[in-house]
Amino acid sequence: MQIHEKLLKKFQERFDRYNELEKLLSSPDVMSDNAKYTSYVKEHGRLAKFAGKYQQFDQTVKEKEEAETILSDSNGDRDLYDLAKDEFGILEKKEQELFEEIKSQFVTESAESDKNVIMEIRAGTGGDEAALFAADLFRLYTKYAEKQKWKTEILDCSPTEIGGFKEVTLSIEGDSVYQKLCYESGTHRVQRVPDTETSGRIHTSAATVAVLPEIEEVEIKIDPQDIEVDTFRSSGPGGQKVNKTSSAIRITHGPTGLVVKCMDEKSQHRNRAKAMRILRSRLYSFLEDQKKGERDKTRRTQIGSGDRSEKIRTYNYPQNRITDHRINLNLYSLEKIMLGEMDELVEAMVNYGKEEKIKELTESL
Repeated sequence: MQIHEKLLKKFQERFDRYNELEKLLSSPDVMSDNAKYTSYVKEHGRLAKFAGKYQQFDQTVKEKEEAETILSDSNGDRDLYDLAKDEFGILEKKEQELFEEIKSQFVTESAESDKNVIMEIRAGTGGDEAALFAADLFRLYTKYAEKQKWKTEILDCSPTEIGGFKEVTLSIEGDSVYQKLCYESGTHRVQRVPDTETSGRIHTSAATVAVLPEIEEVEIKIDPQDIEVDTFRSSGPGGQKVNKTSSAIRITHGPTGLVVKCMDEKSQHRNRAKAMRILRSRLYSFLEDQKKGERDKTRRTQIGSGDRSEKIRTYNYPQNRITDHRINLNLYSLEKIMLGEMDELVEAMVNYGKEEKIKELTESL
């Protein structure tokens, strides 16, 4: 197997970044800036495994070159030549194995892979049933997060009177959250007999999911002059939950037109802080997608129209089947999956994503 020189150069650049971070973390200027220091510590930790493998690879290459030198300078010493030849073969195989391991880590350990996420779930086509399905997806992800020992927090929600959600936004914090959940973005379709259906007819409804990496303040700067902040009274489903004060927040980002509202807290200050967290993530994704020229991956496309025809996954309750249309995967364990047992599904998507990224990376060189 031939080792791609351009790819090897990219590996070296990432290893250089790891070494640069080692120096930055001992810099007094960085150590005195808590936000920057924390960000660099996270990045350094994320690159540590890659750096360790790269050092093994680099050492193996040097040892292979030494064995190659002995082969060319054995001066007729047959025993020395045979030893060097065996050693060369072992090292060449090890070099190729390490290169493949590093390539796999290179595509999975992206800048976003270790980030927490902002997840937005919105009811699409299907009325009350779509809102109930949005609530089911919310429970699915929170149960899965609980099993992964991740922390979840509702940032904003619009509940319906029958227990569904028009939309709900939550943060999920923990190890490898974005890496495992980024493939959940898209339109999810459900086929089942709704609780509201008296004739027993199967309905098809949809809900949409967007998964955004949570961005820290140090990573993206928002000019206060670029945002407009409005306050208003939040209203709940009724009763004691109706807020009598103007604690709800709406933030509009002028240059992009992005709008974020947050009304889940009684405190205006807390709602504003949550809204800014959501805005940073949406703005980061918006700018990244502009840079890459991949508008089909923007949040608006992730959210989509919620139409039944746009789907990444179907949840068929009568057949206890879940189908991921991107990888043609059918699992007949829907009941178990909806209780948060989605490891098999997540692993299949992560592996698929890794293969696609490797293919894309090698084709772009």
